[in-house]
Amino acid sequence: MAEEVKLFRNWSSPFALRVVWALQLKGVPYDTIYEDLSEKSPLLLHYNPIHKKVPVLVHNGKPLAESLVILEYIEETWKQTPLFPEDPYERSTARFWARFGDDQLLHSVFNVFIKQGKEQEEAIARAQGNLKYLEEELRGKKFFSGEKIGFLDLAFGWVANLVSVLEEIEGLTLIEHEKYPLLLAWIQNFIDAPIIKESWPPRDKLITKYRARIEFYSSKEAAKK
Repeated sequence: MAEEVKLFRNWSSPFALRVVWALQLKGVPYDTIYEDLSEKSPLLLHYNPIHKKVPVLVHNGKPLAESLVILEYIEETWKQTPLFPEDPYERSTARFWARFGDDQLLHSVFNVFIKQGKEQEEAIARAQGNLKYLEEELRGKKFFSGEKIGFLDLAFGWVANLVSVLEEIEGLTLIEHEKYPLLLAWIQNFIDAPIIKESWPPRDKLITKYRARIEFYSSKEAAKK
């Protein structure tokens, strides 16, 4: 009996892209269901009633939510092209940095582009401090996972695209070459990989989307003062 693999996503989610990349790296056939998150389908709400978000992976009728959880499931289910290192300590360390990326780095980076004045200066310092950890993790390595793209590269994949989109919108450079040469080299290596390059959302649409999002959150910040 053929396996049924479905991925619920939208056109722009960097978290859904992690799952796209993992499935493609492992050569797993799947069907894509694109969601309009302003009018979520009954199926999405059925499969992810807690968060009501994408991505959701449905494998033989069984749903999984949360991109990092899905990546681990993909790794355990399809053994070809391993995404995790063999060493238990290195696997645990990769999980730690992936959580750091979602829990701290992502928020610190986005804050840079919605804050103003002294608050923005403080946000830049926090974000660049967090980015410094990534720079240190890349010492002696082409990718976070070594010589090939792996789990941690997929987890940090949004850095390779989204940061430059935000920089272009605001006319601000967060990842400076003098401070982050290894991180910028990783970004180039990552986006040059064919599977990665083929799947980026249209940049002009991303700029439009995130410009609106920055304006929305910036106005909320201003209203607090």
